[in-house]
Amino acid sequence: MMAVSLNTDVNQRRYRGLPELGSRALFPTLEVPVYLNHGSLSPISEAVQASINEVLAGYASRGMGWYAVETERRERLRANLAGMLSADQGEIALVGNTTAGIQAIALGLDWQPTDRVLLLEGEFPTNVMPWLQAARNHDLQTVWMEAEAFRLDRAGALERLEAELSRGVRLMAISAVQFATGQRMPLEAIGELCRRFGTELFVDAIQALGVVPLDVKAICIDYLACGSHKWLMGPEGAGLLYVDAARAGRLNPQLAGWLSCEDPFAFLTRAPGELRYDRPLRRDARLFEAGTPNSIGLAGLEASTALLTELGIDSIFDHVQSWLGALEPALVECGFESARMGGKEGRSGILSVRPPDPALAPAWAAALGAQGVACASPDGWIRFSPHWPNALSEVDTVVTAVDEIIAAGGPGQIT
Repeated sequence: MMAVSLNTDVNQRRYRGLPELGSRALFPTLEVPVYLNHGSLSPISEAVQASINEVLAGYASRGMGWYAVETERRERLRANLAGMLSADQGEIALVGNTTAGIQAIALGLDWQPTDRVLLLEGEFPTNVMPWLQAARNHDLQTVWMEAEAFRLDRAGALERLEAELSRGVRLMAISAVQFATGQRMPLEAIGELCRRFGTELFVDAIQALGVVPLDVKAICIDYLACGSHKWLMGPEGAGLLYVDAARAGRLNPQLAGWLSCEDPFAFLTRAPGELRYDRPLRRDARLFEAGTPNSIGLAGLEASTALLTELGIDSIFDHVQSWLGALEPALVECGFESARMGGKEGRSGILSVRPPDPALAPAWAAALGAQGVACASPDGWIRFSPHWPNALSEVDTVVTAVDEIIAAGGPGQIT
């Protein structure tokens, strides 16, 4: 009886277009046999395609008459994202990508000369370059720590961080998950330290949100940015910026647009005399939604976040950990060095392993690709990043591909 009930439920989910852990039913045109590169870019699901097509068809058939439909869709998206972060909807701005979110804060803080900004060596450049530019523009001091220190000696790194923060740091910028190794940073401990010493905390969440549970309030995050095309499984060119309500009113952006103001549509929808240029700026995150939105990208993101919400981030995380937990020991047995953290709190959706010769990591990724296994090779690591559609049975396919490459004499030898 239980098996029949389960199968019926699975069939119903497929019929209704609902996601199922370990099933690629919503990705019928995905050609790659084993897609393990969500840490770079996620394939587009049928649900995302349908939403994008609906936007195009709506504007084609109704023009401006379709605008209200997309306005409502964006508010559903805002609610989805707020729920995933345990934030309020007014704390979420819909922006173009992670970089746009970071730049908004880098340009919006009331920097004072000699303010100190703490950055991490080893981070993806997205979460470094805007802060370096702010440092040049405002005569800020940059302070550096090593991201790898938190993986190799987490307790010692936190002690060094505490000492640095005690000397005064205006803002710390950090990625929730390190792109190369998959290390999930100890954000709870870092957030507590930042709050204790009055340091604002900015988090780049693009390698976390959608697969790793995040609670911005519990972690004491002040600002967070994330693009849609990785673990959120949306199209490129869409993203979000979270701004804690207590911080939003203190921001003074150098740039603003017509939608940055309170009641921006008044002159279009009410009586004459409403066309004004002195309307006050919004006092929440929507201040940064300055102009016409990317309705197509945001519609796709709304659809993908609906799927993620349906499954639940905790369930997705557990599924991915089971997948990576099955693959890791087999790769270690083959001679690869694993960067995966020992405890669950340090793990993400990424398993990165290093071949005996790190210079061969790109060749390994290419050889695996030729075997139908899509992965990446950042900075000398081979990065596997599965998501909820990946079936546990795929692990055997990956191990077989690795064995065949080794048997052939290494990457580049298979013809």
